[in-house]
Amino acid sequence: MPRRLSRPLALSGGEPLVQADQHVRWPVLGAEERVAVLGVLERGVLSGPFAPEVRGLEREWASYLGSQHCIATNSGTAALHVAITAAGIGPGDQVIVPAFTFVATALAVLHAGAVPVFVDIEPRTLGMDPRLVERAITPATRAVIPVHMHGTPCEIDAIAEICRRRKLVLIEDAAQAHGATHQGRKVGTFGALGCFSVQSSKNLPAGEGGLVVTDDAALWERANRTRMFGEDVRIADDPDYRLERALDGNRAYDSLAMGWMYRTNELTAAIARAQLRKLDAFNAAAARNAAALSKRLARLPGVTPPIVPDGDTSCFHKYRVRLDAKARGIEAPATRVRDAVKKALVAEGVEAVLWQSKPVPAQGLFRDKAGLGGRACPWDLGPAVDYDLAQYPESTRLVESSLVLFSHTCPIAPQPPALVDAYADAFEQVWERLDEVVAAAG
Repeated sequence: MPRRLSRPLALSGGEPLVQADQHVRWPVLGAEERVAVLGVLERGVLSGPFAPEVRGLEREWASYLGSQHCIATNSGTAALHVAITAAGIGPGDQVIVPAFTFVATALAVLHAGAVPVFVDIEPRTLGMDPRLVERAITPATRAVIPVHMHGTPCEIDAIAEICRRRKLVLIEDAAQAHGATHQGRKVGTFGALGCFSVQSSKNLPAGEGGLVVTDDAALWERANRTRMFGEDVRIADDPDYRLERALDGNRAYDSLAMGWMYRTNELTAAIARAQLRKLDAFNAAAARNAAALSKRLARLPGVTPPIVPDGDTSCFHKYRVRLDAKARGIEAPATRVRDAVKKALVAEGVEAVLWQSKPVPAQGLFRDKAGLGGRACPWDLGPAVDYDLAQYPESTRLVESSLVLFSHTCPIAPQPPALVDAYADAFEQVWERLDEVVAAAG
């Protein structure tokens, strides 16, 4: 522990250690993005299945990952829905998802008329526990959707092996993990399909949008059909696309299957392409900042910074810290400690947030199973599913005893090293005086 300092905490009237103007706001937009957007406006093409920025983004993202095919969508949730539907999953099917994730992972399953089956996480990577995946499989299980939480790869090898052995479709939710790697291979490429988001808070920010990748041509065709009204949009028609007639084409207007309108637009794609050229640099900066902060925080008894397994890299979309007050000799409910520390850090000028206060199966939608129109559908189309929260102790423990340093507006990647040091100073002093911090919380 650092030595006790005489300065009062900001919570008690002292001067904050971190000044608001030290932060760099996200996304970081510059000349490249402006040139890209102006290029779209000057071209006069804003959308379309063969629009040049969208097609360029699809090619570049596939190349970046080493994938054969990519489809751009209008959100990460749409990307997941497209992938699930392309895999042939529908009413009566079950899909295994982690209990700790963003709700979109499970919502996309419901959008397909299937039922999410939650499994708990393992505490190192915060990804789904492969041992629990095996136990959750039933005759109705069709797919598994692991999530690379906060930009750190989950135990994807073990999950992929289960899917191969049990003949289940593996769909990766890599919405927070652009450019993260497992044993030298980029996440999103281990399954039949990989899904990403380019929403403004993500490491590849472009507004609202998503990306689906696959090496399977048949899956690509079905996903492409799902994305656009169920129509057969043939890649062979791409060479006949004419910029001066961008709104015209030779579409048959023949919907061959259920489909949605999930295409993205040229402005989003142009910004995403500009941001893609910066992605590796921002990920490297995030890793440096995280390493410096973790080195400081790991010295504090009861504080566990993010863990990245050997041989893996994280893009640190979020920097989550676990707290154990008992290691400091303080007995208090975990949520009281968490909230007290958060309040003290915010007073010091630190961007400290919770990002999720309960596991996904604790949310009202899943507690009430109020699906379409408030009815139980799709839960009444297959075997009964139990969402008893006692099944997810690790997820519950995580949200109750941890917080996230940095925020969507001010994430770790673009921040200067001096600010990261100031965060460490603030955290050390708040943790050193945890007794008075918790007492002040009442």
